[in-house]
Amino acid sequence: MKIVIIEDEKLTAQDLELVLSEVNPAIEIISILSSVKQGKQYFQNQAEPDLIFSDIQLGDGLSFEIFEETPVKSPIIFCTAYDEYALQAFQQNGIDYVLKPFSAEAIRAALDKYERFSDLFSRPTDQLQELRKLLEQNKPATSSILVYHREKIIPIKISDIAVFYIENQLTHLITFDEKTYYLNTSLDQLEKKCGPEFFRANRQHLINRQAVREASHHLSRKFTVKLQVPLPTSITVSKEKLSEFLTWLEE
Repeated sequence: MKIVIIEDEKLTAQDLELVLSEVNPAIEIISILSSVKQGKQYFQNQAEPDLIFSDIQLGDGLSFEIFEETPVKSPIIFCTAYDEYALQAFQQNGIDYVLKPFSAEAIRAALDKYERFSDLFSRPTDQLQELRKLLEQNKPATSSILVYHREKIIPIKISDIAVFYIENQLTHLITFDEKTYYLNTSLDQLEKKCGPEFFRANRQHLINRQAVREASHHLSRKFTVKLQVPLPTSITVSKEKLSEFLTWLEE
């Protein structure tokens, strides 16, 4: 398998090259590219690899610019510290999205997905739409959310988050171990990122199914939802959304 790595951090590129060789000794790294400019020049003049591992934020722009301007048909596994580009990555030839710092297990899982899809990539170009539909159906939900904590940005696993809520026009989250963080993301964006395990109870609350402890009638037209973690504001579900909520809760 021939692979091109697009990564502007030399140590990260070397680390990825080492992990790939350990996961599959048959892999051949044919080039390591470090900029958008270099990537455009390379793919305009070189044969395409079997697979591309690409960072997204490079020193001179986003790697998406490479694939938008050059006719690259190779599947791409994006490796980045920023999960905000996940949807755009799958609009390219992206088959997976690995958050940094990546592990050998994450790289192995991404290569396994490539193997499952490799027969489709060998088909004629007019079947590209079939592949894109398959990738769209199988794309993973975002695995982590970036939060601000003591002047640092750290990733929090979505599975560890009990609830997102708005208070004083700020978005907060509470983890199952009852830690609170702030983040610069709207609930509308979070609802799309987090997938079906989370339910938009109202304009202020997005809750994890695993966090729901009980629900009860409230003022006849609403249900009050209690979580397994303490919350500074009450959660209510309107009568109009109640059926949808109960269906979601029993899934």
